[in-house]
Amino acid sequence: MGMQHGIRVNLDQFLHQLLQVMLVGFTIGMMRTVVPALSESEFGVPKNSFMLLTAFVVAFGLVKGTLNFVAGRLSERIGRKKVLLLGWAAALPIPLLIYFAPSWSWIVAATVLLGINQGLTWSMTQTSKLDITRADQRGLTIGLNEFSGYIGLALAGIITAYLATMLGPRSGLLLFGMTTVLLAMLLTLLWVKDTLPWAKLEAAKHATTPSTTIKPRYSTNISAQPTTWEVFTLMSWRDKRLAAISQAGLVEKFVDALVWVFYPVFLFQQCLSLPDIGWVVGVYGFVWGGSQFFTGKLSDHIGRHKPNVWGMWICGAGVAMMLLQEGMAWWSLSAAVSGFGMALLYPNLSAAVADISHPNWRGSAIGIYRFWRDLGYGIGALGLGIAAHFSGSVTAAFWFVAISMFLSGGILGVFGEETHPKINSSNDH
Repeated sequence: MGMQHGIRVNLDQFLHQLLQVMLVGFTIGMMRTVVPALSESEFGVPKNSFMLLTAFVVAFGLVKGTLNFVAGRLSERIGRKKVLLLGWAAALPIPLLIYFAPSWSWIVAATVLLGINQGLTWSMTQTSKLDITRADQRGLTIGLNEFSGYIGLALAGIITAYLATMLGPRSGLLLFGMTTVLLAMLLTLLWVKDTLPWAKLEAAKHATTPSTTIKPRYSTNISAQPTTWEVFTLMSWRDKRLAAISQAGLVEKFVDALVWVFYPVFLFQQCLSLPDIGWVVGVYGFVWGGSQFFTGKLSDHIGRHKPNVWGMWICGAGVAMMLLQEGMAWWSLSAAVSGFGMALLYPNLSAAVADISHPNWRGSAIGIYRFWRDLGYGIGALGLGIAAHFSGSVTAAFWFVAISMFLSGGILGVFGEETHPKINSSNDH
């Protein structure tokens, strides 16, 4: 049997790619939970050094965003599998750097490598799944991809905490990290197939498809085999639909930067214990990860535009809610609201990009969208730091993010449009 598109006919590869993205989530999860504890206990980084912490997130965002950009373009030249392997190769030194680190600069270097790893591997797991599935399965595909990745991230936090308790933080992270990376490399080498041929098959089918069948509203203001700069300008400003999606992607990362940097600080100031802070932040992650299983599929039925716009507003509302009442139950509810809003928008912004990006340059388009999105870590963290610095309070950072989300959702609502080919196809215009 020749190549076909669809989850069922490519189920073994689809499951392998889901396992890959869970391992990608393991890798970042190990760095986001135990490593901050290392910064205080072993390297003497000041406890309330907020600007240092935001700089840490800025560096990660810049590196990951840039590598997303590179990954998409590179995968159209050398294939998806080779880029995935490069990403795992970049992760190999991370556990060793942490284990042998004599100073904080080694941890920063490990974080830069983490940005390279995340940019290459997460991009490829998503692009590969989109290559082998049908257009009407894109929301479900990306929802499952992000569900698997973020559940992996949450699980890694729990597993590494137990390992660190039993073996010590350095040995625990070395064991977990090396096992994860070596397993991922082995699975990639032995079982993962390169999916670029599926993308080329889809492009060939599109070229010969009769005009009576449903066709997506691909951007026409671009050449058949565009340069990187052509795709970049299209995504960034020339196509207002794609530009609206890109800015929404950038701004929604402000929320994740806030959760990473200032949620623990704010809750600690409210006299919550560290385990309780962990649970509140955990609610955000689990609701986000778990809900994407359903919200991606939902958009395959009702379209992408409404979930994206409402997701921005609901997520922003959850951020604002954190400041309106007190108590662990209220803060957990607020975190859950933000997590659900994020679940509505996160897989569906990516699905919207995939809907209106031609197979010839879809890998590049997704890479550039992810570049702008993860640059939001850097820009958002910088904004948080400035807001907190000049106001003298972390609450200003919350209002900065909430207002940004409401404004960005409005821009998406005005300049974006429905992209699902069955709901708004080029045949209708």
